[in-house]
Amino acid sequence: MTDAVKFELIKKCGKTGARLGRAHTPHGSFDTPAFMPVGTQATVKTTSPAELIELGAEIILSNTYHLSMRPGEGIVKDAGGLHSFMSWDMPILTDSGGFQVFSLANLRDIKEEGVYFRSHIDGSKYFIGPEESIKIQNALGADIIMAFDECIPYPCDYEYAKNSVDRTTRWAARCKEAHGDPGRQSLFGIVQGGVYEDLREKSVEGIVGVGFPGYAIGGLSVGEKGQDMYRMLNVVCPMLPEDKPRYLMGVGSPDYLIESVIRGIDMFDCVLPTRMGRNGTVMSSEGRLIVRDNKYARDFRPIDPRCGCYVCENFSRAYIRHLIKAGEMLGYRLTTYHNLYYLLDLMKKIRQAIVDDSLDSFIKSFYQSFETPGEDGLPRRMW
Repeated sequence: MTDAVKFELIKKCGKTGARLGRAHTPHGSFDTPAFMPVGTQATVKTTSPAELIELGAEIILSNTYHLSMRPGEGIVKDAGGLHSFMSWDMPILTDSGGFQVFSLANLRDIKEEGVYFRSHIDGSKYFIGPEESIKIQNALGADIIMAFDECIPYPCDYEYAKNSVDRTTRWAARCKEAHGDPGRQSLFGIVQGGVYEDLREKSVEGIVGVGFPGYAIGGLSVGEKGQDMYRMLNVVCPMLPEDKPRYLMGVGSPDYLIESVIRGIDMFDCVLPTRMGRNGTVMSSEGRLIVRDNKYARDFRPIDPRCGCYVCENFSRAYIRHLIKAGEMLGYRLTTYHNLYYLLDLMKKIRQAIVDDSLDSFIKSFYQSFETPGEDGLPRRMW
């Protein structure tokens, strides 16, 4: 049976590893490189589906673990699946729940069959393994689903990381066997291995050997230095099949996006833009701006004078700060809207630069904007 997702590699950047592509799914297509806003609970926080479309989002991510906890995958299935449940008739990817389960630390016990853990909501006991993860994701009905893997902590000793890679490969094979409808949902495998080059190579060989229509790279941006992440990407990306999409999980800062694109990554997701927004912090061409700070109380400029989003065209820093300090939800909606626009627009500009063969100059210009001092005379804070 053919897979639900077809990936079209349109162009490769001659001077870097950057790729321009398009992924076709049962709920439409999306262009790559792509950033996927995270809708953990079947909603991108403070943002409606109509606004996501307005922002230019073409695919979003939802969370298997959280949705299985509440409202439960059975309710979502009875509603007609995630697309119908949240009124989003465009592509959706669900993660396997592995990262959330393993982040529970002292609340879980890893076995060969899967993971025994306690709910973060009420402490009740649960079990999830490869077959259970696939069953939940089948019920949720996303276009792209992920294999159940073990996301090891950082730092992690070599021997544990090696055993974890082997277990993740065995679990990937079980996920593939359990997945009964690849024509409706495409199952992606996940490469692990921490910051050990030989383990990353071993993981790629094992996961590609199982065979999937797309490949993710997990266990990065979890506390390691940026250079370590780039080093792992330099190892993994050349080993992945060229005709399959490559997804770097949990990465969303602009510099990480750029550095990962030039190493051959096609897809990204991260809670960073929405989390920053809820903390009164925004991304801008001037770097990170904490708009809730007192110094913006009489600043009537937009968040980013170089931004064309709805927020920057209509509201001032002073007004948004007032909303946040007053506890008004609109303030958090506006900062989140702007942050999502910033990242989605960045990916759009990267795609166009690949088309125009101008990616090198685009990246140089991007970084140069942070080399000059900010308005306070201090170095600009990137992210």
